[in-house]
Amino acid sequence: MTATATRHLYLARHGEASADESDLTENGRRQAVLLGERLRSSPLSVIRHGPLPRAARTARLIHDQLDGVECELSDLADDYIPYVPHEGELPPDHAGPMLERLARFPAEERERGPELAREALARFTGPVRGVEPRHELVVTHNFLIGWLVRDALDAPPWRWMGLNHGNAALTVIRYAPDRPSSVLLYNDMGHLPAELRWTGFPAQPRL
Repeated sequence: MTATATRHLYLARHGEASADESDLTENGRRQAVLLGERLRSSPLSVIRHGPLPRAARTARLIHDQLDGVECELSDLADDYIPYVPHEGELPPDHAGPMLERLARFPAEERERGPELAREALARFTGPVRGVEPRHELVVTHNFLIGWLVRDALDAPPWRWMGLNHGNAALTVIRYAPDRPSSVLLYNDMGHLPAELRWTGFPAQPRL
């Protein structure tokens, strides 16, 4: 059957994690609950989340605020390097520091990530089969959100780098069968009070 219905892909980074990343902080739990409350009016049918505790706990807390929404594990929503660029792809003035940063990550993440990222695009993006629009939430990590957003904008593969997503912020991408994908929201924190915004970002000025 041809994909003839629109998919709305909701993306959320996990809430603020504890220092050992085995759970969420109190702030992280509050962030997840508030995001769940925001999503009560959305016609979500499923929540998918990565296997790491911070993503799974966030998904469960969101799920507790909703009615009739499935919640399921997806290894494709894990934390991994989605694409490792070659030096020639990168801006010459920044290639060295960018590649040095990637080299600090475990080799396993850099080696297995690109295949998972390709599978994530096939699983999470594009129009869907049927006649009814589908609304799906993926609770995941910063790198995968950057990868999916850059794909929606047809940006170069390396451009997932530099896209930062706040903890429990919301991004929504629309995939309609008759038009290019559209980023409807990006990194929206309107459901969070000021003291819970901006966690998960580098230590730098925040506007």
